[in-house]
Amino acid sequence: MRNPHDFVPFSAIVDRPRLRLPDNARLVVWPVVNIEQWEIVRPMARQVIPAPSGVSVVPDFPNWSWHEYGMRVGIWRLFDALAKYGITPTLSINANVCNVYPRVAQAAVDAGWEFLGHSFVQMPIHQIDDQRAVINQSLDTIEQFTGKRPLGWMGPGLTQTYETVDYLAQAGVKYVADWVLDDQPCEVKTAHGPLIAIPYTVELNDIPMMIVQHHESDHFMKRSMESFDRLYQEGADIVRIMAIAMHPYITGQPFRISYFERLLEYMKGHDGVLFWTGEQIYHWYLKARAEAH
Repeated sequence: MRNPHDFVPFSAIVDRPRLRLPDNARLVVWPVVNIEQWEIVRPMARQVIPAPSGVSVVPDFPNWSWHEYGMRVGIWRLFDALAKYGITPTLSINANVCNVYPRVAQAAVDAGWEFLGHSFVQMPIHQIDDQRAVINQSLDTIEQFTGKRPLGWMGPGLTQTYETVDYLAQAGVKYVADWVLDDQPCEVKTAHGPLIAIPYTVELNDIPMMIVQHHESDHFMKRSMESFDRLYQEGADIVRIMAIAMHPYITGQPFRISYFERLLEYMKGHDGVLFWTGEQIYHWYLKARAEAH
């Protein structure tokens, strides 16, 4: 068994050399849209409505349909909202979406969104018999569809085993989003050279906030604004990354989308804020780390 600190040694943010952003910016907002493929032959990845008596059923058509709404309707609200404010997000995508929902995947290509590997279908990495094969299948499928191999990876539900980062580095992945332990990127040690962990989020994420914690529809906006204000303040001294995570079947609902739009408008109204993809953050970090003092 390996200790997490074997992968990511402890580092206090206040002790590090100071990173610098272009034009003296103080904060990077990293918007991540997650789209998934749920197979009806498995228990659904999440439930909005439990079956009677709380049992798990297969097939689970009500919860499959809830997710399907996101692909048929909700995602287009996210496309419109992000385009309205001139923001290009990272798209965390189950690779099989390219086969099952090519209309959605092509719209993301056309909009210039970054594709982030997110396994092949939505199931925990721990349930996959051959991780190495599925990682390569996922990256290959996205590359064939978009013409570009993904630079980064996020496990379904952020799941990984002790071996996952080794397989990812071996497959040519450069950054991962599964280590939600910092406000800045950091290095992850693997058997095939280091990866860069870019700070994703489980706090500014519509799944835990809305589906687990059952907050009101405006809570995503409120919590994100409060986080933004604090990180913007702290970023004057120590540069910060702030991820926000959305799923089309959650944030793309008609009673939530206006709060998402208001959040984007609020953040765009501040000077010294960059809206970057994971790939942009990765390349900036390599350069900024070398120049830090």
